[in-house]
Amino acid sequence: MLGIGIVGLPNVGKSTLFNAITRAGALAANYPFATIDKNVGVVAVPDERLGALRDVFTKPGHVPPVFPTSVEFVDIAGLVSGAHQGEGLGNQFLANIREVAVIAHVVRCFDDSDVVHVSGRVDPLADIETINTELALADIGTLERRQERLRRSARGNPDDKKLFELAGRLLEHLSEGQPARTFPEEIPADFLLLTAKPVIYVCNVAEDDVSTADDSPHVQAVRKHAASEGAETVVISARIEEELSELDEEEAAEFLQELGLSESGLERLIHRGYSTLGLITYLTSGEKEVRAWTVREGTRAPQAAGVIHTDFERGFIRAEVIGWERLVEAGSLAEARSRGWLRTEGKDYVVQDGDVIHFLFNV
Repeated sequence: MLGIGIVGLPNVGKSTLFNAITRAGALAANYPFATIDKNVGVVAVPDERLGALRDVFTKPGHVPPVFPTSVEFVDIAGLVSGAHQGEGLGNQFLANIREVAVIAHVVRCFDDSDVVHVSGRVDPLADIETINTELALADIGTLERRQERLRRSARGNPDDKKLFELAGRLLEHLSEGQPARTFPEEIPADFLLLTAKPVIYVCNVAEDDVSTADDSPHVQAVRKHAASEGAETVVISARIEEELSELDEEEAAEFLQELGLSESGLERLIHRGYSTLGLITYLTSGEKEVRAWTVREGTRAPQAAGVIHTDFERGFIRAEVIGWERLVEAGSLAEARSRGWLRTEGKDYVVQDGDVIHFLFNV
């Protein structure tokens, strides 16, 4: 499951956004939703392909259930100056952030005299620097401790000597104010660096400014900063997301249309999270169920089958594959097969986003 950690300074809209996400649950009534605890919410990934495929396999008296893939949102609280030294809830903050795959950094890009900014002014770049500094300082502490251990073992171990030297170069990079994700060399995963995680900067704008957000100096500044470190940006109005979370599917669609939006901010954030991590979705469908599965781009058919069950990968024989649009156009698997649209693929096939796959295996 994709884990997205929501971080941000007080009064930037982080809690409003997270509360909207956890209340939304999903954008359709049959999507599953669960709140694991007060800081974690799991929501279904909106995917119109599932409904289209469900209609293909719907028979009189029977509608196959739909099972979307899901995303875990973690509300990471406790960031104050000195969090890297354990101030406030710093230790909890740093532990939580290590567990997520992507950081969604909510940045205030709206002016509101009723909502006091923690520093007394709206300055998104200063907000970004505050959080990035805390993360970098935590990483510097982590690397210094690791380097000290490597210093002793490097004398008789060439591999540890290389790691010791790598840690030194990384420390220099971080000390220059650069996050680990912009470091030009590969970083071992067991270094556990927070700034190595991909970041999506979430520009929280006022409800009335959504349609003109591209013209906002605050948003432009955040986008320029994000581009400098190869990060993504998403523009969201936390207040709009809060309103959407209280509407049913039809009302939410009408509200978005009135605003001139094709999808909610939540959907954009989820999709950006997928693209940031290089994730895609393939589908399995039939009269029993229609289900979405998440894999990384470049995944071959046997490994994609293993996401369903390890036996599928171990005993993989071949896969029957068709693009979801072709299957919907055909109206049934039998018709798709008769038109020659159902392909047989072997172990080297690289799964594509939107593939509908039936795996054949033997164990």
